Amino acid sequence: MSPDLWMILAFAGLLVAGVPVAFSLGLAGAVGIVAGLSPGMLATLGTNTYNSIAKYPLIAIPLFILTGLVFERSGVALRLVRFAQALIGPRHGGLALVAVLVCMIMGGMSGSGPADAAAVAMVMLPSMTRAGYPKPFSATLIAASASTAILIPPSVALILYSIVVPGVDLRALFAAGLFPGILAGLALLVPALLVSKRFGWEGGTPLEGAERPRVGESFKQALPALFAPVLILGGLRSGLFTPTEAAVVAVTYGVLVGLFLTREIGLKDLWGLFGEAAVISGVVMLIIALAGIFAWAGTMLGTFRDMAEWIIGLSDNGVMLLILIMLAVLAAGMLLDAISIYLILMPILIPVMQHFEWNPVWFGILLAMNIAIGQFTPPVAVNLMVTTEVARIRLEQTVGWALLFVAAMACALALVAVFPGIALWLPRVLGYNV
Repeated sequence: MSPDLWMILAFAGLLVAGVPVAFSLGLAGAVGIVAGLSPGMLATLGTNTYNSIAKYPLIAIPLFILTGLVFERSGVALRLVRFAQALIGPRHGGLALVAVLVCMIMGGMSGSGPADAAAVAMVMLPSMTRAGYPKPFSATLIAASASTAILIPPSVALILYSIVVPGVDLRALFAAGLFPGILAGLALLVPALLVSKRFGWEGGTPLEGAERPRVGESFKQALPALFAPVLILGGLRSGLFTPTEAAVVAVTYGVLVGLFLTREIGLKDLWGLFGEAAVISGVVMLIIALAGIFAWAGTMLGTFRDMAEWIIGLSDNGVMLLILIMLAVLAAGMLLDAISIYLILMPILIPVMQHFEWNPVWFGILLAMNIAIGQFTPPVAVNLMVTTEVARIRLEQTVGWALLFVAAMACALALVAVFPGIALWLPRVLGYNV
């Protein structure tokens, strides 16, 4: 059996056995080194793990994770919900619309789907339940809407993509993700409103004991939250700071908002938030570090090159091959997290992308949209796990609604695939290299 096959089978076997993804990648890479190179080459393990994370842009990942946690604890989601309710008012599907909008705005602060889902679910689920929405529907809608955080800048996944794919401008990726992220949110909103009207959830009058917030007052309360995406994206566009520096600015702004404007966090709370962000970031960095062993072994053995050539040989039709790749990434997204998917698949897909001359920015957005769908598609749906835990329901109760929203977001994905300008127009107008 070839060393390539030993490495791939070792990785698959370890995953099936329940070994965490990070250790599965590292151990499988070590198996490939022993089987195809030399046991003495195991001395490179330390160098490979260090080189994988010793990259300046990766500093942005823990900082944006911390930003999401700070805004989550600062009461920002609640203020955004009140402002959206004041604008929309009571109507069929009104709270569904609020949930989608708030998830998209929160995604522009945290860049993390699970953090977005947790913050919005805790605020929205009680109100939606009182308005007559079934908990499985509400939990699935919030989980699906929170997945747009992977597209709307700043996005942790797009940061990693810019590192894995050489020559891609992160600012162009951030700009390219904005309109597809909005399109994905609108695609989710259409079936949500139709279903709400069909079943009569949330009538045209306010709930008993509930008062519609005043627009002016709620806008003032929500202004600090609404300004956060403007600060981040405006600073990037003006050249005032780099994407990595934008993460520092976002953390600083979030801390100031929580301490002095909303006053819902104190100096003592910051220590706990720093610790929580460190734990989450440690998991992410561990995956990236140990994936370096897998990537180095796969490169030295020629595994990735052979797999890329095999994929290219499947068909001369680029459209057909793109569809097959999207289906494969969707299947991977149902089982793995975004970071693992990028680290495992991109060494294989980069040669395919170059062979068919696909735009790397456009292709990165397509992958991100596909991975976003996987975040709320069972069996392993990280966003759904969060919202179902908040709603205290079983994951299997959401499968029917999940399939509805998967179909809706798949339509948005198809539009971006057929019309690349949806993703590429804004970065071109802003003068970024695409």
